Amino acid sequence: MLSCKQTSQLLSQSLDRKLSLRERIGVRLHLLICDVCARFVMQLEMMRHYLRHMRDEAEQDESVQISAEAKARIAESLESKLYNHAYNDEQHKH
Repeated sequence: MLSCKQTSQLLSQSLDRKLSLRERIGVRLHLLICDVCARFVMQLEMMRHYLRHMRDEAEQDESVQISAEAKARIAESLESKLYNHAYNDEQHKH
């Protein structure tokens, strides 16, 4: 059985890569018994949703006059900081 730390690490990694079948099963089993990690998943999904929404709005806003590369760097930086913040918050709870 995965620990909370292992599960949260895999959940964070799943944002960047596809987890193996073994990893996905381990995460799902852990989430069935751990409300805290299940809440962490909901937080990650909520952040991902809002970040996409913010990105889409920024891309459609004609008053924003920055290059596509700068927008991508900003979005990547925000995602990284938000995910790291959420991960660190969860680690302090365990």
